Amino acid sequence: MTPLITANQLEEVLNSGENVLLCDCRFDLANPEAGRKAYEESHIPGAIYVDLDQDMSGSKTGSNGRHPLPSPEAWAKTKARLGISPNTLVVAYDKQGSVYASRLWWMLKWLGHDAVAVLNGGLQAWEASGGQVESGEPQDLSVTKTAAETFELKPALREWVSTSELAPQVGRPSLTLIDARGAARYRGEVEPIDPVAGHIPGALNRPFTDNLNADGFFKSTEQLRAEFESILAGRDPQTVVHHCGSGVSAVPNILAMELAGLGVTRLYPGSWSEWCNTPGMACAKG
Repeated sequence: MTPLITANQLEEVLNSGENVLLCDCRFDLANPEAGRKAYEESHIPGAIYVDLDQDMSGSKTGSNGRHPLPSPEAWAKTKARLGISPNTLVVAYDKQGSVYASRLWWMLKWLGHDAVAVLNGGLQAWEASGGQVESGEPQDLSVTKTAAETFELKPALREWVSTSELAPQVGRPSLTLIDARGAARYRGEVEPIDPVAGHIPGALNRPFTDNLNADGFFKSTEQLRAEFESILAGRDPQTVVHHCGSGVSAVPNILAMELAGLGVTRLYPGSWSEWCNTPGMACAKG
């Protein structure tokens, strides 16, 4: 299905009686509790809260990045606990340019769940269209605990690469790296989070914010395609691996390339936070 859904389309789906699960994915890297608090203050009626740290990340070792992927088995259990069954249409949203909603979209695709879309324009678009909101604490999902024991693994619909797989390919024509961080972080002029500034040698820079127009919606498919083709400059889209700081803001670039008709590309979830913490990995600036 298409990666995006509009606010009007969402309202139609909700009124149709289809099995829909709304997932509020708001988060703040600098204040991990901010997303949950924002959810409690205002969210789309019936939405559950899905936390980047608690639900969409695995255990950290100190060298596997700031938001490592959980194992497929662990994520399948979380998916079941959230109430996502094979026939559930999941609609993810946030208020930060679809960064965190896109992470959930990708993770569900990775687990073989195809019925998932990101709300284009986020919560802002829903409210601007006249959509209702409600307040209240996140739902108690303990009632779905037993479902987590009957999880199902399906073939992955999206792929990722590890540091050990990526490193030997750096600098070769078989690999095109796209870094989704802001230009100043990419160039190594600033680094507010990770211990080393810079980027993976040979990586191209496409800040995820470039996918959005001034109103916070994804640009047209035609514009996205033209912009990515300009960046690729003749490189095969199938060689692309996306990364960022920790495998989160890279995903909107994956989604945007799919919108642009450039195919399914891969994610390096460890991203810069894992790369720069791995002994022997080269770092570039400029």
